[in-house]
Amino acid sequence: MKALVAPSYGPLDQLVVTDAPAPSPGPGELLVRVEAAGLNPLDAALVTGAMHAMMPVEHPFVVGMDAAGVVEAVGEGATGYEIGDAVVAYTHFHPGTIAEYTKVGVGPHVAKRPAGLDAVRGAALPSVSLTSECILEAARAEAGQTILIIGATGGVGSFTVQLAAQAGLWVLATAAPADADYVRGLGARDVIDYTSTDPVKEAQRLAGGRLDVVLDLVNRGPALLGTADAMKDGGRLLSTLMGPESFERGITVVYVRMSAREGQLQSLSERVTAGTLSVEVAATYPLDDAPKALAEFASGRYSRGKVVVTV
Repeated sequence: MKALVAPSYGPLDQLVVTDAPAPSPGPGELLVRVEAAGLNPLDAALVTGAMHAMMPVEHPFVVGMDAAGVVEAVGEGATGYEIGDAVVAYTHFHPGTIAEYTKVGVGPHVAKRPAGLDAVRGAALPSVSLTSECILEAARAEAGQTILIIGATGGVGSFTVQLAAQAGLWVLATAAPADADYVRGLGARDVIDYTSTDPVKEAQRLAGGRLDVVLDLVNRGPALLGTADAMKDGGRLLSTLMGPESFERGITVVYVRMSAREGQLQSLSERVTAGTLSVEVAATYPLDDAPKALAEFASGRYSRGKVVVTV
């Protein structure tokens, strides 16, 4: 099969679309013929080796972890799915999804794709939507409380804005001026132009004081100490990146990692189909242009939503 392959740890320009062995479904697994695969920042980090200590990969490494496709084969004991079923799936990072075929274990990381959900939007859905639900659970926020979302236009940020607004939270979101209307359309009550103002100070001004919850999808390490200045004593700081383990003023920090419960991905897929959640796809690339797709995505060319490779 054709796949996007990294021969070793190194720069993104080493990536090639080449022949790779097709996976075979083991017990409890589905073989999926991929129609589209979504890109994530973690893909680039795994290729370069930036995550080697925490998430080592074997080479040659097939890139990708989000997919939409059709079940091609069903492994022994894999129940609930049949050949020909349209699905969305999250495979973590092995085997990769930017390929003609991938496999996934039956369970919370795969769901039947509703008829109204096309493959491109389906591929953009799994990891970011599941992560966003984990973030809202970790926030432990109640309707009426304030949340500042730093990095609101990306895949995770755009879903979290929607989920937080639908949960009744007052959402303050950072965005460049060109994306302000987009973020308001997702449900943000106020949009902060991070290109011309200090988001922390402006969030305090808009909220009339410090905030209950802050989600920072941009800063990592010591930079999160500055973000924490926006928060009330005893507030909750959420991040999907790494940073300090403790903060002053009783602030609780939660470094969110994606997990999934049975039926969660199915429910999210159905909400997108029903129109209560939207999926923003910034660009699509054919499989032959997958190296270019990942390089341009990692460079920050696209400020909104997801980039998808079609197969």
